[in-house]
Amino acid sequence: MANQPDAAHFEMVANRLLDGGVVPFLGAGVNLCGRPETAHWERGRYLPSGSELASHLATGIGLRYPYGDSSDLLRVSQYVDVSLGNGPLYEALHAVFDADYSPTPVHRTLAAVPALIRARAAGAHCFYPLYITTNYDDALENAFRDAGEEFDLLTYIADGPSSGKFRHTRPDGTSEVILVPNSYTGLTCDERPVIAKIHGAVDRHAEQDDSFVITENHYIEYLSRSDTAQLIPVNILARMHRCNFLFLGYSLSDWNLRVILHRLWGDRGLKYNSWAVQPQPERIEEKAWARRNVELLDMRLEGYTTELDSWLTRALQPATESP
Repeated sequence: MANQPDAAHFEMVANRLLDGGVVPFLGAGVNLCGRPETAHWERGRYLPSGSELASHLATGIGLRYPYGDSSDLLRVSQYVDVSLGNGPLYEALHAVFDADYSPTPVHRTLAAVPALIRARAAGAHCFYPLYITTNYDDALENAFRDAGEEFDLLTYIADGPSSGKFRHTRPDGTSEVILVPNSYTGLTCDERPVIAKIHGAVDRHAEQDDSFVITENHYIEYLSRSDTAQLIPVNILARMHRCNFLFLGYSLSDWNLRVILHRLWGDRGLKYNSWAVQPQPERIEEKAWARRNVELLDMRLEGYTTELDSWLTRALQPATESP
């Protein structure tokens, strides 16, 4: 049965985050955090949910999707790809995500963590968090920029000559495709946080570098490749194996999450206890998360973020208060 997170939970997660020991894992639901319930996707104002993006692709790009599941992003994007080609699909997605969307409260809270880590460390060595997201937008990155935080960006390449590999983009804008992940040591969480976009992302500066794992074919290729864990740089993979995970904005009914969990961990549960925040989950969801050693927390993201933000500040107080 899903639990209501209590003070002990928030204190534990806050302290683990400030130790670099929690990997926030962000899904599409994060982009709806703080959005009025009566509001809908609006380019440049509110990011779309998966169903809103599917409906837009089904009717808004000069194509009429002929089936009844027009809110199924996987099926609709596959239809667009087959009917018009990968180019028009990518153009439509770029038009959606190439806009200045405001970060949500979740993004803001997570972007504030690095400064809190430095304050608590008081000059000692820091371990910054790894942030993983399957979202295509750059709202999380914008939250870090607004906070004045540098970060390394790791982006999965879904198409083209380097498909199936990751690209590392540094704070100065230079980048390279990671050809040998097992020996790539140019990426750690010791100097600054790392944002890993494991389903690709929009590139606001170079449209030709857009990458979207979104169609049925993309997911089939994703599943058929060698173990996805072998594609991740060695230092980042080691960090993933030594951290708790905090799943935000996900439901296990999200097909893309089940795919990535399967590629990373197979049928095994996570080795570290982890948590997923999901309001009013169904019983089948509870069982599915429990099989992976993930505690399901029944709470809206808005309330969870507010509490976590408060406990992050409290966790810092012993190191900053005068004796």
